[in-house]
Amino acid sequence: MKNNELLQELYQCFSGKVETYIRSRVETPQDVEDMVSQVFLKVCQNIDSFSEEKAAHSTWIYAITHNVVIDYYRKRGRESPMKLCGELPQLPEQDRNLERILREESLDALANALENLEERERDLVLLHYYKNKSLKEIAVIMGMSYSNTRVIHKKTLGRMRKWLEQD
Repeated sequence: MKNNELLQELYQCFSGKVETYIRSRVETPQDVEDMVSQVFLKVCQNIDSFSEEKAAHSTWIYAITHNVVIDYYRKRGRESPMKLCGELPQLPEQDRNLERILREESLDALANALENLEERERDLVLLHYYKNKSLKEIAVIMGMSYSNTRVIHKKTLGRMRKWLEQD
């Protein structure tokens, strides 16, 4: 496949996902548009140096996107309000395997796993890992006991782990 065709395919496949990722971390719509453009400009500029042996296209594009978001906050001299521009939050020791899988899997696989969850489970995961809320805060937000929140969290991570390992 020629580079132009590949670039068009990559843009069609990932532009919406890149925009969603950036929009969840940046408030200003104009900045989001600019950053999406920056991501695909970098993809165009570096397509010749891309190696499928090192990473999948999705991993490469998400890494570029992640770095564009980090640069956005770095240039403004402030930290990302979601604090997800660094690493994923630390998981309990028994969930280290899930952390490895979350880092290695594409966002598509993670999105599919999230879609398989019940609404309450999905909300809990999103609040904890994407909004950086503690399980105690989530219990209050969702009107559940703290112990029930912990149980649901643990079971949900276990189910997600199985789904992601199957992919």
